[in-house]
Amino acid sequence: MKNIYQEIVQAKIDNRKLLAILLDPDKVDFDGLLLLTDKIKTSPATHIFVGGSIVETNKIDLLIQFLKDKLTIPILLFPGNPSQISTYADGILFLSLLSGRNPVFLIDHHVKAVPKLKNTSLEIIPTAYLLIESGSQTAVERVSQTEPLDRNNSNYVCQTAIAGEYLGNKLLYLEAGSGAKLAVPLEMIHEVSKCISIPLIVGGGIRTLKGIKQAYDAGADLVVIGTAFENDVTFFEND
Repeated sequence: MKNIYQEIVQAKIDNRKLLAILLDPDKVDFDGLLLLTDKIKTSPATHIFVGGSIVETNKIDLLIQFLKDKLTIPILLFPGNPSQISTYADGILFLSLLSGRNPVFLIDHHVKAVPKLKNTSLEIIPTAYLLIESGSQTAVERVSQTEPLDRNNSNYVCQTAIAGEYLGNKLLYLEAGSGAKLAVPLEMIHEVSKCISIPLIVGGGIRTLKGIKQAYDAGADLVVIGTAFENDVTFFEND
């Protein structure tokens, strides 16, 4: 699987909206993988993201190998730290947590990941990661020990997003956090989509098909669904 990023860019140019299902290896029912992949096949998913803030299982490789055997869509790592790197994936979102000021998530994890990444054929996609306040503390906040950006200050979020693009990031990820009480505000998605030229990913707190459409309409190029699908693999079959 090559040129995943270029395909995302082309989809943005064509105004073709993308959707990723985020799978946390710690939450996946390995006994139900066949059902899981069957449901993914019949969903509108264009990508699979694999990872989490904290992943304790040692079955990441096993999960990705199974997914690769059953699915044809790209599988991208969404790692909380270098231990979550798998050579079996197609690519990796090389995340910089620009909403916080913890150097571990700005550069330290990246440096430690280099020895692993140099020996893989993973497509590495630099991604500016902005955590947005969502009404409750999320796992990203606890693990990164950083504060999210104010959900009522779109101007500052736009400044941060533009800085991320100026730094050379190829994707911008607005994240409310796994299981967030509140999704990223639609007005903020709209404002950020206008102020950057790189593809915009939005995730966290989206629990309905209507919520996905609203994020698209606001300007998201790729929407991520995690908890909602984890809790109900028939999510995409609901009206």
